[in-house]
Amino acid sequence: MKDGVYYSDYLQIDKILSAQQLESDKLGQHAHDEMLFIVIHQTYELWFKQVLFEVSSVIDIMSQPNIQDNSPDLFVVNHRLDRVVKILQVLVDQVTIMETMTPLDFLDFRNMLRPASGFQSIQFKQLEAFLGLRMENRHGKEYYVSQLRPEDKKRIEEVEKTQPLLSLINNWLERMPFFDTPEYWQGWEQTGELHPFWQKYADTYAGSLTEGEKFNLDYFKEQLLGVEKKPEWSLSPKARRAALFIMLYRDYPLLQMPYNLMNVLLEIDNTLSAWRYRHMNMVHRMIGTRTGTGGSTGKDYLRGALNSHYIFAEFAGLTSFLIERNKLPKLSPALRTRLGFDI
Repeated sequence: MKDGVYYSDYLQIDKILSAQQLESDKLGQHAHDEMLFIVIHQTYELWFKQVLFEVSSVIDIMSQPNIQDNSPDLFVVNHRLDRVVKILQVLVDQVTIMETMTPLDFLDFRNMLRPASGFQSIQFKQLEAFLGLRMENRHGKEYYVSQLRPEDKKRIEEVEKTQPLLSLINNWLERMPFFDTPEYWQGWEQTGELHPFWQKYADTYAGSLTEGEKFNLDYFKEQLLGVEKKPEWSLSPKARRAALFIMLYRDYPLLQMPYNLMNVLLEIDNTLSAWRYRHMNMVHRMIGTRTGTGGSTGKDYLRGALNSHYIFAEFAGLTSFLIERNKLPKLSPALRTRLGFDI
């Protein structure tokens, strides 16, 4: 018979609590706040492990060739990504604890850490890559892997070869079936090559713009009404149309879960941005204009990453193309029934 599980054995508490080895103690120059510094960063890495666990499971689900929008799969994806957001919010709040350490407290042991740096966090780099931030879009990409050991650099390169969540979301959106089902659009007049819904929507959208917003119509035509996906885009025009349709008609039951999914992706971006902002300000408070222990430009590098490392920004950009609810094209009874309202 199997022995009962004991708390400290199950959690391997002895291993965890013996993993704080202070460099200052090794050199006989004890720095009290180094313990805090180590514990906080170890905690970050544990949470990164959980976030990677959740994101990897979501990628497995979204890699399926077909996903029903009212299936348990989509609920699970939303639930797990919402958990990711909650964990990232904890990481933002954790900066507050780090800020109890003063700049002089940090200087007691900072130079002992060189060239180690949080920039060498492999798990965080993996997370960004799994979500969809690719090497060519990174701020300071020439520096991005230069501080890594060869085996860690290889781990990042392997992740870069996989299909990220953002790409899988694009594929899922492209599979939206409604515009390819003729019965949903019977009676709609088609005057050109465009689907009649989008022709009507484009006309309504153009009429909603003020004189100072007219430039948006060119963006609308380029990003939503085209066929080809530009190399620098994460979302194809077909995927953008599906995403915008979901935003417009999100009140229908069948579209609520897809809308929640897009919204939680934006929450991930927002929370990562909040973490980068707090980190940047903390670094400036701690070391001013000095370089990071890993050789980066410190605050300047972090500011560049903050401004350029948005992963799901193209979803946020779609709000430029919304119109008021009372001007939305009225859907056919067949499509309204399909979306969940038998009217």
